This record gives sequence, structure tokens and C-alpha cells, in this order.
Amino acid sequence: MVERHPTRYLGEEYERLVRENLNWELKVLESACEPVCLVDGKQVIMLCANNYLNLATHPKVVEAMIEATKKYGAGAGSDRSIAGNMDVHEELDRRLAKFKRAPASLTFQTGFMANQGLIPQLCGRGDLFVSDELNHGSIIDGVRLSHADRAIYKHKDTEDLARILEEAEKHDPPYNHIWIITDGVFSMDGDLAPLPEIAKIAKEHGAGVYVDDAHGEGVLGEGGRGIVSHFKLSRDEVHIEMGTFSKAFGVIGGHISGGEDLRNFAYNKARTWLLSGAVPPGVAAACIAAIDVLETEPEHVRNLWENRRYFLEGLQDLGFDTGNTETPIIPIMCGKSKTAKDLADYIWTQGIFALPIVYPMVARDKARIRTQLCAKHTQEQLDKALEAFKKGGKNLGLI
Repeated sequence: MVERHPTRYLGEEYERLVRENLNWELKVLESACEPVCLVDGKQVIMLCANNYLNLATHPKVVEAMIEATKKYGAGAGSDRSIAGNMDVHEELDRRLAKFKRAPASLTFQTGFMANQGLIPQLCGRGDLFVSDELNHGSIIDGVRLSHADRAIYKHKDTEDLARILEEAEKHDPPYNHIWIITDGVFSMDGDLAPLPEIAKIAKEHGAGVYVDDAHGEGVLGEGGRGIVSHFKLSRDEVHIEMGTFSKAFGVIGGHISGGEDLRNFAYNKARTWLLSGAVPPGVAAACIAAIDVLETEPEHVRNLWENRRYFLEGLQDLGFDTGNTETPIIPIMCGKSKTAKDLADYIWTQGIFALPIVYPMVARDKARIRTQLCAKHTQEQLDKALEAFKKGGKNLGLI
């Protein structure tokens, strides 16, 4: 009999990650997610949260969650496909569709579950997925779960995308369905997908367009409606718009928007939707309230972009490489994983919380500190952060 220990390799793999500076070191948030938080017992300026508009603590959002929980209870009691489909869930679907100016929407438990549940059902044998090389892991996993052929195009390279689709036209037998999938905002670099060009190429080849707009909603477009609105594209050009409530909306949950046929297809086919418990009713109500805030309080989006402008200019004036950012996600490029970790450790001593992003989250030697701005950061807070980055960057030879 072969002697083996079934779990020893888990510890060995973790030890390797530590040696190579590739491990995550978890810190504990001990207060609400605000511009200044209590983390591991220390007051720090938060520069790594997705809470772009600070809606996680908006009084209307919090109150809506409390009142719905009192009315409906803490949980829905079942999957939406069985007995957990509450009127508040249906109302959220309707309100989201109206906000996104789409015929229909369907909400999921998380954004990851929306991608992992729907994508494998869109294509099977005899079909093709074409995916940007820097797409989010949830897209990658969704594509891998399908039986479709797959092709990867170079990041934002529409010439490479067109080449792949031209080659796909020659496939024998012809593909039944082709879907192009892209992030809207790429979460590690803060750059935008060239969505108008992608839509044009898709139309030329009869392909569908699926955009994951998790980091674009609440940030881009008219009133924070996202990248499709930002580029003024139609539902005939972008067929599926996926997103999440866990970032600018400040709550939790995923969603898709598009045609009525998409909604009907998704809730009958996506197993993550069918076989998982519904989001708590308080969460659904909080998401509706977040939509209300976006529709009635445009100052949050304006403040976010002003803070982004101020902080980006400050970093660039100091001499930092901020990559190709076009959004409130601003990377500070460090190269080596250890350099990124050392910079993060230094700014932590100065009361700034921002995390190093290392391989495999990004390519080797492309490690960075990913900073994310929010609407309620003050200029004084941003100045303190810039001073910490200045000292740390000089110490490490980055500037």
C-alpha cells in the first residue's frame, strides 16, 4: 500500500506561496467600510475597497435593509426557483431593468455566480467563446465549465479579436453560436474595454457580446448606469450586461440585463441561480435603495471622479507609474512581488490601507499596489496617502 497523507500537500503549497511572496495576508475590518476604518485595531485610510460611492453606509440603504428584515425575516427560506422568490426580489429585478434601460434583468446571489452559472449555458459543443486574456477569474471559470471551443485574444486588441473571428468563419462544421466576452473595466489596471469596436466586429460576424461591468456600474455612464451607457451603445450591440451589487451599489449580489428571452433562459438554465438559496430579503431591499440613491443623488458619482482626478495627478506628479488606468482603480506599478509587499507594509505604518496585487492575480513582474478611490475621501486624506506613497516609493527606488 502506498503511504500518503491526504492533506499534507496543502500546507506544503501554502509554505511555497509564503516563500515566494505570493500569499494573501488577511487583515480584519472592525468597523463599517468608510474612508477611515478600524483594521486590525488600527485607524487607517481605506484605499482598497470596492465601495466607490460609500453606499454601504448610506442611511437610506441601511434603513431599507433593516425594515425589510423586520418585515420578511433574515432569510428567504429557499431558492428563488422553489419557494424563495419573494416580491422584493421581483421588484429588484424590475427596478434594475428600469435603471439599466433594458427590457429585463435577473439578479443572482453574487456576481461570480452570475458568470459561473450563465456562461456555461450559453455555449456547448459546436460553439465558440472568445475571451480577453485579462478577463476576471469568474469569466475564466465559466468558460472552462462549458463544452464549447474557446479562443483568447490579446488584451483589448481588436485586430487580434477580428483575426480570431475571421478564422472561426472557416471552421468546419460552422459554429452554431459565438460569444465574445470581456470585462468592461479591468479590475487590476482600471482600463476600459474598447466596447464600440468589439460590438462592431461582433456584428460583422454574427457573434453575441457579453460584458462584465462589475467595476463600471455606479462609476461610468449616465447616472452610473455603466459602460454600455458610457459608450451610448444599444441592446442590439451589447446583448448581455452582467454586473454586481457588491461594489458601487455597496451591498452584495450579481445580475444580468438584456432581453426578456435572456431572463427566461437564465432562470431556467443557470444552476447557480436554480440551486442556491435566494439572497436575504433585506439585501434585496438595500439594493433597491441603492438604485434609488443613484437616481436621485448624482453628487456621489461627481465626487468620486473629482477624487480620482486629484489622486491620480498627485501620484503622477510624484513620478509613479500608474499603468493604463481610466477609472477610479489606480494601480501603482511595482514590478516585483516583494517590492509591492514592502510598499504596502510601509504605507500601513503610515496609516494607509492598500494591498499588494501579485502573481497569479497579475502577471509575474507586474505586481502593483491597487488603490481605489471613493466619493467621501477628503483632500486631506488623499494628501496623507500621497505623502506616504512618496516616502515609501523613494525608499524602494520606485520614484
